Parts: sequence; C-alpha cells; structure tokens
Amino acid sequence: MNIKQIKSIVRSAADVPVVLDRVEIPFVKIGQVNWPDSFPYKPDVEFRMAYNDLSLLLHFRVRELIVRAVYGKDNGQVWTDSCVEFFSVPAGDGIYYNLECNCIGTVLLAAGPHRENREHAGPDTLGSIQRWASLGRAPFEEKAAPVLWEVALIVPYTAFFKHRIRSVRGKTIKANFYKCGDELRTPHFLSWNPIRLEKPNFHCPEFFGELTFD
Repeated sequence: MNIKQIKSIVRSAADVPVVLDRVEIPFVKIGQVNWPDSFPYKPDVEFRMAYNDLSLLLHFRVRELIVRAVYGKDNGQVWTDSCVEFFSVPAGDGIYYNLECNCIGTVLLAAGPHRENREHAGPDTLGSIQRWASLGRAPFEEKAAPVLWEVALIVPYTAFFKHRIRSVRGKTIKANFYKCGDELRTPHFLSWNPIRLEKPNFHCPEFFGELTFD
C-alpha cells in the first residue's frame, strides 16, 4: 500500500479528515474476518493514512451495531472497547509498536519484540499524539444502537519512543490495521492484512503487510 506525502503541516487532529479529503486520500477496508466460526461479526471499518514532515496522519471510520468506551485514561484496556489499532515495525530491529485507540480517542501505545513484557509509552509521549473523536472524549457504557463513528490521529515520529525516526519518506515498513471489541456483546477481530493463526492474536508481525511512503 502506498502512503502519500502531505506538504502542509496539519495543526489539529480535527483537521485530518478535511485535509485527507482535500488531497483525495481514499479509504481502505479493514475487512478480514480471520476467525469466522468463533467471531463472525463484521462491522464496516475503513481507514486512510498520509504523512508529512513531522507526523503520520490516521483517519478511521466505523459503522457498528454496538459501541462502548469505558476507558478514558491512556494505556488502559482500550482493546476491550470499540477499538481501532495500528501496529508497525518502523525499523529493522524486530521491535514493533501497537497503537490502539478506542472510539473516544483514548490510546494505548507500547513497544517491544514480543507480545509479552512490552514497554508502554510515558505520559509525554502519549500526550504528543493528537486525537479527534466524533463521539467526543467522555467515557460511556455499552450502547446497542447502529453507530457511525470516526477517530483521527496525528502521530509524531517522536511517538516511536524506542527509535529516532526523523522521516519515513521513501521507506517501506511492515504494518497492520485492526478493529476489535473484546468485551462487547458482539466481540470481533478484523484486520487489514489476513492473519493465519488458529486463535485471535494481533501481535503477529509475520502477518503484517507493507506500507511504502512515497
């Protein structure tokens, strides 16, 4: 997948959808139902991505029947809420990052070579990630009603706290995008690139796809 460069600086996460519309960045589906026998539910999920000199720009759009956002503090268990995720390997040392965001913009960010013993980002790093959420930022319990929600993120390169990344221009990295809701009444585990494992597991860089930054 090719990722387009945006020349201008985007100052607010709320501006990300507008800017990506202006430069005609298309949405891509997160539509792989990897465990259909156990978790067949498939909400309508799509994302788009661009970058500039300072940051990655991410925009997710989700339509689902049940929505939940219990976690309002960063580095909580946001994957149990209505959640979208971006996992990436920005360098060649095997360390990957999991950036997870629930539908009110609460994020979790961690890094490491394996699923176990991951190092979580500190408050300054988390605070540097700008977020916009169409549902607002206040936590709420599960709601059973068809919902369209969006989140947009500005992720500075400094958020990759285990590395010194100045730019991604011209690089190709491994990555995957996910949608989950582990503790919803309709738990689900969707991915952009397919995962060929017997049980749900997003911490599997061997199944990441490729992002090439123009």
